[in-house]
Amino acid sequence: MRATKFASSGLFRHESSAIMRAMTERSRSAGLLDDTSRAIIAELQQDGRRAYATIGRSVGLSEAAVRSRVQRLTDAGVVQIVGVTDPLQLGFARQAMLGVRVAGDAGPVAESLSSLSEVDYVVVTAGSFDLLVEIVCRDDDHLLDVVNRRIRSMPEVVSAEIFVYLKLAKQSYAWGVS
Repeated sequence: MRATKFASSGLFRHESSAIMRAMTERSRSAGLLDDTSRAIIAELQQDGRRAYATIGRSVGLSEAAVRSRVQRLTDAGVVQIVGVTDPLQLGFARQAMLGVRVAGDAGPVAESLSSLSEVDYVVVTAGSFDLLVEIVCRDDDHLLDVVNRRIRSMPEVVSAEIFVYLKLAKQSYAWGVS
């Protein structure tokens, strides 16, 4: 089963330099986390609804101290607590990754693609593709419509290669704290 988070990462701005500033700032924030904050994040990655009192017992802090740290981590953009859904259970039977090549600056195209409701992941890359875009659709007709009418028709898009998901082998949200 495919678990997909439907939330915007907030990384994409109007200019590429803004994207790089945001990524640099997040990298800097992640490097400044102490062991206690990392332990709190690990607890939340296992269960984002875990009670602060339970987390506090696990990491050696009071409930209020955990609440304060989680708020600071959230405000800094280090942690985002979201509901994760299974698209198949919601009637979205087709998921795919698109490798997109663009003419010129990839930032504005990334922002445009991020606004599409079917798109749940956009990343600016280096290599064969300028962007990787994950799409969740009802069926093959819906996927074809989104790719042909709404993505390939963008003037800046040179090409879009579709990688249809046949089976999800692994998906994890538990990274960066060990």
